[in-house]
Amino acid sequence: MADAKKTEAPAEGEAPKKKSKLLLIIIAAVLVLVLGGGGAAFMLMKKKPAEEGDEEELDGPPAKVAKDKKKKKGGPVAPPVFVKLDPFVVKLQTDGQENYAQATPELKLLDAPIADQVKQFMPEIRHKFLLIMAAKKATDLSNPEGMQQLANQLRESINATLTGEQSETGKEKLDQNEDGPVVAVFFSSLIVQ
Repeated sequence: MADAKKTEAPAEGEAPKKKSKLLLIIIAAVLVLVLGGGGAAFMLMKKKPAEEGDEEELDGPPAKVAKDKKKKKGGPVAPPVFVKLDPFVVKLQTDGQENYAQATPELKLLDAPIADQVKQFMPEIRHKFLLIMAAKKATDLSNPEGMQQLANQLRESINATLTGEQSETGKEKLDQNEDGPVVAVFFSSLIVQ
């Protein structure tokens, strides 16, 4: 029996050593996992230096920023945003009988921040819209080509207002022009009387 007690004693002494080694290995593994996960989260959450540089370079009105971002990235673009303007009633140029036009335009924008900028410039946009419409005759708006020319003139005028640039009248033949914050102008209704 004495031999049995001697052999059991070293076995008991080895058990605490194995348990402590196992405990140290488990703690070390947990620390490695926690530190690795924290490091991975940090790397994923921090911004790339190139993106920070883009933000510094793209200071200015949202219309110009969206235009510059699109040029730089060249990748897929977010779906457009539409802004419906209040209806306009304008007296048209006449050769005798008085003619009026009622129009409800909708603007197709590159992204949502431009919609806020459109709202800020709404008095100027409405003024330019009225000036352009008042220069038209009823015969100018009686065919699809005339309506498209009006839409293109309005788009160029609104883009010039939003970007602070001069409008280019040579682009009136284009249906949609994605070079500006306003891609296109559509009429949900246009009535000429």
